[in-house]
Amino acid sequence: MAFRALAFLSAIIYAASYRIGYTILRRAGSSNSSGNSSPARKDHDAKCGESACLAALCKAGVSEEFAQLQLSLLLEAELRGTTSHGLLRLPRVVERIVSGATDPASTGKGTWRGAALLEVEGEHGLGPIVAKFALDQVTQRATTCGVAVAAIRNCDHLGMLAWYAEQVAKKGQILIALTISEALVHPWGGRQAMLGTNPIAIGVPSEPEPFVLDMATSLVSMGKIHDHANRGMPIPIEWALDANGNPTTNASAAKDGSIAPFGGAKGYALGLAFELLVTALTASATGRDVKGTLDPVHPCNKGDVFIVLEPAHAVGPVIHERNPQLPAGRPFVAGPSSRRPCVAHPRKSAG
Repeated sequence: MAFRALAFLSAIIYAASYRIGYTILRRAGSSNSSGNSSPARKDHDAKCGESACLAALCKAGVSEEFAQLQLSLLLEAELRGTTSHGLLRLPRVVERIVSGATDPASTGKGTWRGAALLEVEGEHGLGPIVAKFALDQVTQRATTCGVAVAAIRNCDHLGMLAWYAEQVAKKGQILIALTISEALVHPWGGRQAMLGTNPIAIGVPSEPEPFVLDMATSLVSMGKIHDHANRGMPIPIEWALDANGNPTTNASAAKDGSIAPFGGAKGYALGLAFELLVTALTASATGRDVKGTLDPVHPCNKGDVFIVLEPAHAVGPVIHERNPQLPAGRPFVAGPSSRRPCVAHPRKSAG
């Protein structure tokens, strides 16, 4: 009984820490700030918020090194305006650790199945930690083999895939990243969720910045619907169906329903193909059997795939020489539910 009371009290403390950090950071980084706060004040608020969020992770049992990496992905998404993959997810990360669904100390365990395929048992570790463990190995192997693949199962939500694509592309390699989720998307013409949102990210070295694509095969991510629900905002009628299979503008009702695939039958087909590819390589759960990327208690059993390729030549100058119309000066990100790097710069300058 005393243990349960202590656990409940600890959970309240964690909740207070990350909610304070979330509020301060959202206010400091908002592009709609009133402008009354000085840059020094905004910088102070942002640092206080980041410290509160970091403290919440560390108090939950995450090492400072791992907490910094986990938080960096959430903050980068927040700064880019992708709130669905930002600090909105921090409470769930902490809840999963407290419930025992996530092991905050695990980095995963890798076994090479041949020269270029790394099988990674995530051991229910934090997504970014296990992903870094896998990427460190396959990026190195790709320098000698030309290509290397990491097939990951049983680790938590990876966060914004664009972050990984950009990191790898900045170092001169190509990354194709795939992941799956709980069944959240209804088939084209269907009314019940059968597939995950199943995003893909591609990073290609380019100059002066990498080309980065990050998109879900659903019309939107479930995180974006949760964000609208938390703000009490309606969603467009075409985004989702409610639990009865009817179109809805109520974000809270959509949380219990299903999301539309992007592009009709083509988006549905891509989502299905990605899910089959990932589960074939990782031996992870599929369809309605996938758990753990949204709830606080179930061990995560989805799969992730990283494909790293070593370019044969200086690909960046070639891309711009052949395609001068591509935008320069910042990563070019496209696609439904895409990440928006152009938002990061004003938000960072705002604190």
